[in-house]
Amino acid sequence: MTPEILAALDDARRAGRPIVLGTRLPDGAQRLLPDPGAPTELNEAAAAALADDETRTVKIGDTDWFLHVYNPPLRLIVVGAVHIAQALVPFAAATGFAVIVVDPRRAFASDERFPNVTVSTEWPDEAMEKLRPDVRTAVVTLTHDPKLDDPALDHALKSPAFYIGALGSRKTHAARLKRLRELGHNDLEMARIRGPVGLNIEAVTAPEIALSIIAEVVAAHRGSPLGQKAAA
Repeated sequence: MTPEILAALDDARRAGRPIVLGTRLPDGAQRLLPDPGAPTELNEAAAAALADDETRTVKIGDTDWFLHVYNPPLRLIVVGAVHIAQALVPFAAATGFAVIVVDPRRAFASDERFPNVTVSTEWPDEAMEKLRPDVRTAVVTLTHDPKLDDPALDHALKSPAFYIGALGSRKTHAARLKRLRELGHNDLEMARIRGPVGLNIEAVTAPEIALSIIAEVVAAHRGSPLGQKAAA
């Protein structure tokens, strides 16, 4: 691996940018993918490997390529250390997400309520600034408190997070969108927010709501139609 490729890989890691190191097996020549100068078929194979999060060997024409996937870790940032969050965290962990719970209310955001979970008691705007959501990050707000949810959503909308969801009724969400519009977000940007959050499974209890949320997050991550926001 050349110093240039090593430096580019490090830059991608720091930026949270998915990338593939392609090695041509006959001679060991390497290139980072996607690359506008690479064959279309090779770029498509790299994109598929990233989507599947799977390192693999592929044949492009008569040549074998080893595609080493460098994906940022899957993360779920949960704003609000509430009962639904307590039910959501185990679901998310079991499906491969590193979970960060953000809530400045220390009585809620405690190790006792969230054992073995990364908990931030910073205000959401400060926490989100440090966490820097990337294309492998989902953000879910659960507090119903505009002082906590709105700053997190503001930062999430400015990021490439693949999923943004907010708990609340349609009436609550309409009021939320009005506040976000006043912060400078347009309708196209705000359409990224799933609100009410989660798949419609007529969930009532905290575990059921948590199940609907993680199901929609996984669907969005996998590119399923279930993960697409319904038209208003």
